[in-house]
Amino acid sequence: MIPITRARNAARATGAPARIAAQPSERWTGERDVTGTKLPRLSVDIVSDVMCPWCIIGWLKFESVIAHFADRLAMRVQWHPFELNPDMPPEGEDAVEHVMCKYGVSAQQSRANTGRLAEIAAGLGFAMNRGPDFRMRNSFDAHRLLAWAGALEEPEQAAAAGVQTALKLALFRAHFTDNRDVGDHGVLADVAASVGLDGARAAALLASDDYGEMVRAEEAYWIDRNITGVPAFILGGRLLIPGAQEPEAFIRVIEKKLLA
Repeated sequence: MIPITRARNAARATGAPARIAAQPSERWTGERDVTGTKLPRLSVDIVSDVMCPWCIIGWLKFESVIAHFADRLAMRVQWHPFELNPDMPPEGEDAVEHVMCKYGVSAQQSRANTGRLAEIAAGLGFAMNRGPDFRMRNSFDAHRLLAWAGALEEPEQAAAAGVQTALKLALFRAHFTDNRDVGDHGVLADVAASVGLDGARAAALLASDDYGEMVRAEEAYWIDRNITGVPAFILGGRLLIPGAQEPEAFIRVIEKKLLA
C-alpha cells in the first residue's frame, strides 16, 4: 500500500459525490448461478492510482476473490480516483529519482524495490518492464478518462467486467508494461480506443475540462474518509480492506461479515 504525499488543495466534498452515492458505473459479474437463482449483490469500490504498482497487484489478487464467489455473489466493481503525486509536473519524473526523494532511499534500494515488485507482478501474470528510462507521470487526466468510462455503463447490465475496468487495466499495462506516457492526451485516447471506446470522443473530452470537478470531488471524499494510501477496497459500501491483501483476507471478511 502506497501512502500519498499530500492532498490536493481542493474544497472538501460535503457528501458522497453522485457517482459514489448512485453507484452507476460498473457492470455486475454473473447475476445468476447455474440453476438460474439470482445471486446476492456485493458492491466493490476500489480507490487507486494508475501510477501505483501495488494497485495492479492488488487487483490481480482480487480477481481470485471474484472467481471464488462466482456462484455465490454478483459483484459490481467500480474504480475511484486517487493521486499519489497530485503535483507531478507534466513531463513526469525519473522513477528511480522519484522514489529516492520521496522515501529517502538510495538508488540501489530503489532499483531493488522495483525488482521485487516486478517479481510479484510476474507471479500474477503481469509484466512490469520498468527500464532505465521509466518515468512517473501525472495521472489526473487518466482519472478523468476513467470517470467518463464509468459514466457510460449501464448499472444493471450483467457482464464479467465493465469497460471502466477494461480501461483501468489497459492504463496499467500502458504505464508499467509498455512505458507509455499516460499523462499524454494522445496516448490516453489511443488506450481508450484499444478497449472499444470512441477514441475521438476520448480526445475531445481530454481537450476539455469535463469530469475534472468530479475527480476532484471524489478525491476529496475519500481523503475525508481517511483513505491515506492505495489501493483501498470498500466492500458493500462499509467494510474497508486496505492494501494489496492476499485473497484469503478478502474471503474471510466476506464470509464472516457479509455472508454469515
